[in-house]
Amino acid sequence: MEESRRKFIKKTLIGTTALTFGGVLPTFSAKSYANIIGANERLNIAMMGVNARGKALASNFAMQHNAQIAYICDVDKRAIDACMVEVQKRQQSLPKTQGDFRRALDDKDVDVLVVATPDHWHAPAAILASQAGKHVYLEKPCSHNPHEGELLLQAVKKYGNVIQMGNQRRSWPNVAAGIAELHAGVIGKPYFARTWYTNNRPSIGIGQQTSVPDWLDYDLWQGPAPRKAYQDNYLHYNWHWFWHWGTGEALNNGTHFVDLARWGLQVDYPTKVTSSGGRFAYKDDWETPDTQNIGIEFADKSMISWEGRSCNGLPTDGATVGVIFYGEKGALQINGNNGYRIFDLKGGLVKKVDDDTKVETSSLTNPSQQLDAIHIQNFFAAIKEGKSLNSDITGGYKSTLLVQLGNIAQRSAETLHIDPNTGHIKNKGLMKKYWSREYEKGWEPKV
Repeated sequence: MEESRRKFIKKTLIGTTALTFGGVLPTFSAKSYANIIGANERLNIAMMGVNARGKALASNFAMQHNAQIAYICDVDKRAIDACMVEVQKRQQSLPKTQGDFRRALDDKDVDVLVVATPDHWHAPAAILASQAGKHVYLEKPCSHNPHEGELLLQAVKKYGNVIQMGNQRRSWPNVAAGIAELHAGVIGKPYFARTWYTNNRPSIGIGQQTSVPDWLDYDLWQGPAPRKAYQDNYLHYNWHWFWHWGTGEALNNGTHFVDLARWGLQVDYPTKVTSSGGRFAYKDDWETPDTQNIGIEFADKSMISWEGRSCNGLPTDGATVGVIFYGEKGALQINGNNGYRIFDLKGGLVKKVDDDTKVETSSLTNPSQQLDAIHIQNFFAAIKEGKSLNSDITGGYKSTLLVQLGNIAQRSAETLHIDPNTGHIKNKGLMKKYWSREYEKGWEPKV
């Protein structure tokens, strides 16, 4: 029965190629649309991590006509309850709730795990899901460290499942059109991509060790990371700024636009990486840089830079986030929305492409629900029809690695010289110290 169902899912065409916004947007009745097709034609989704971004993703997945949320999983009991309320607005069937996502992986009817946890859980959870025969929608960054990214590549090769990273701008139509123009030579050969992110994040203060709240399974929250005593300024968002669990602003937001830069320049692994910056704005527990400049050079005489300003949101070139490609004949700029602009060498506007779909780039949870649905449907089409992913894990790993190397350069205070064939650091001491991490005994990710 189960095997026939899985074959049916893979062979059934749901019409994703003819998908229109009418079937995936909040203005459409998701419950009504969901009744059009039978339950066996829908992918069963298990959500892992639903406090903030995960809750927004759960809402979006629940709106899709060819999917249904089967499990809501979180170590925070309150987050499960809040997510359940949102999902019930969008689908008729009642999801199961589970504190330990591994129990959802035991269910043979689950097809997909969506991972929206803290960074240190991203790759380990995706690997466990792959071993359980599930497909994975994996929020960026795909891994906490480069070694875990390599494990993801091994997992896809071994288990043959689909893993798509959540760098959703790869699926935004006008962004893709802008990149296509770039590749067609609209500004000649592009040789420099400058990316940035700005915000006005407040201080996280000095935390105090305290008892673990009764709503939290802190042991499972830590998972593969070596154990640390609970502190009152770790959860739920501030873990981003601690190296033990997070990867700083560079991977939290830099991954999106460094990925666009790598896509536009058509590059893979670099030859040299540098970084400067630090925690400048406040004196508190925040460990990762709030101000950072990463430089990434490639063998074809091109480069990418990323500037992060977590605590000063003054726009750069008119936008709080973006990438500008500089080439022989002009420049092409992509900001946080689904559009782009082309300039000549004197700064004159040559072309402007806009989309009135609103994107809240300052939102921590759900900046672009309508456009993200396109990325989700691309993921589904890869599962059901074998279509190419807009962001497969190989590309996701390469883009994640670029900013991971930037953080390694920052933490080591050294210039990294990189093997352009493998992406590995040539300095063996730095490779040994930063390529992987220590794990809690018994929690080490293995393929």
